[in-house]
Amino acid sequence: MGDQQKLSEAVPLAERVRPLVRPNLHEIKPYVPGRTIAEVQKEFGLHDVVKLASNENPLGPSKKAIAAIQQLLSELNRYPDGAAVDVREAIAKHVQLTPEHVFVGNGSDEIIKMIAETFLQPDDEVIVPFPSFAQYNFGAQVMGAKVVSVPLTADFQYDFEAMKARITKRTKLIYVCSPNNPTGTWTTHTQVKSFLEEIPEDLVVILDEAYLEYVDSPDPLHSLEFISEGKPVLSLRTFSKMYGLAGLRLGYALGDPGLIRFLHQVREPFNVNAVAQVGAAAALQDHEHVEACRAANQSGRLQFYKGLKELGIPYITTQGNFLLAQVGDGMRVFEALERYGVIVRAGFPGLQEYVRISIGTEAENERCLAALAQVLRA
Repeated sequence: MGDQQKLSEAVPLAERVRPLVRPNLHEIKPYVPGRTIAEVQKEFGLHDVVKLASNENPLGPSKKAIAAIQQLLSELNRYPDGAAVDVREAIAKHVQLTPEHVFVGNGSDEIIKMIAETFLQPDDEVIVPFPSFAQYNFGAQVMGAKVVSVPLTADFQYDFEAMKARITKRTKLIYVCSPNNPTGTWTTHTQVKSFLEEIPEDLVVILDEAYLEYVDSPDPLHSLEFISEGKPVLSLRTFSKMYGLAGLRLGYALGDPGLIRFLHQVREPFNVNAVAQVGAAAALQDHEHVEACRAANQSGRLQFYKGLKELGIPYITTQGNFLLAQVGDGMRVFEALERYGVIVRAGFPGLQEYVRISIGTEAENERCLAALAQVLRA
């Protein structure tokens, strides 16, 4: 007993349990979210901080969603509807599919992880674009699958020919994110349709459309066509962006019922809370709020394009509610902006020269541009 006690005191617990942990988990780097307003206020002694780091909706949630949530608060002693019937029906009506086509989760992050748990085994392969959303890699790594990264082109477009060339007998999943996070670039419906026609039919293609409500480009991706045709396609969507409900964490997947039913095999009971369910269902009814958010974002894009051009900062044209600005040393600019009370995002692999800036209100955008001007003069 004495020797065991000495051992426990000499060797940290993390090292003692390390051999018990699945080996593939040691390779995973946990997701690091953007810094909060409170963190920056405390560190730099600031009272007024603008957060343009996490692609949040600066106009906030719909008043209809807030009212629905307030009505529910006295019932929080009850478990939520585990089948999420009402919100699935609301989503189905919104996209003109059936509730059986709809799967909901605790944000798209949870759904990505459940897709991996459903389809992947060790040594299976997942094709992902690079750079893109880090959670695609995370889901594959949790299951011990191999991530096959296919770089975007020099102008940050999808290289579908290169993606097709990387398909092997071990490939099970392919991710396409449009508009792509963090680059803001996008694919056309024609491009994706041709890609689906030229790849094996026994692969699941996940079309991440978290920002689709912001798209106003010609020939936009229309994943519902592929789903209606019964193709092995999943469309990922969210209430965190356009609908301003990021704090409630509700994402959803659309797909053929024959595909969706397998996701339920790994879904935990009550995975979507009651507040999120009623808030999301109500948000879908507020079309005026969506149009106001869309118009504000379009105006904000143009504001940033004009301001960055005047500052001589190259940028990537976007179809999301964010954009990439090429500032030289991204981390230096990110850290300097915090001292001016502006939080952006930097440090994306392969994008060291860039910062990602979320599009805020007109005043927030102007403050960011003014801070950038100060930082570049330093």
